[in-house]
Amino acid sequence: MERQNNGSGGASGWEDLQCIIYIDGASRGNPGMAGAGVLMTNGEGKELVELSRYLGLKTNNEAEYWALLLGLREAKRLGGKSVRIFTDSELIERQIKGLYRVKDLDLKALYKKIIQHLKEFSFFEIESIPREENQEADRLANDAIDRRIAKEKRKEGSRRGTGGRSS
Repeated sequence: MERQNNGSGGASGWEDLQCIIYIDGASRGNPGMAGAGVLMTNGEGKELVELSRYLGLKTNNEAEYWALLLGLREAKRLGGKSVRIFTDSELIERQIKGLYRVKDLDLKALYKKIIQHLKEFSFFEIESIPREENQEADRLANDAIDRRIAKEKRKEGSRRGTGGRSS
């Protein structure tokens, strides 16, 4: 587990910990229909926000990055001073920590935005966790895709209408 202190706050960086963020991205196909899920709690475990957003056609890694970006934007919007992020993507964790380089051009742009957002917090930490410990964020990411599929099926059904038949 790596801790990043951006200079302000107390000696340990934990005094102002406010936002615990669980993130997950899902893609059905790679690339494919993608969704982002974010579950955010405060330091005491009280749920603050659930986000479930359809992302369009994305790779799984892009969806993971979008989930992180959405979570950070929401933490800032809520007035969070510090964030602790949990993801089941070791790749995302290691890239954010600077252990792995970001080579993909689409991911580089997202990575740069995320690093800029992280600088706005007095403290951040990111840790990869087992998938079983990230089920809520996973559910939210997949719910976004399921809602889009259902919407497209409804739209397709209404376009067909009665097929020119009269009742």
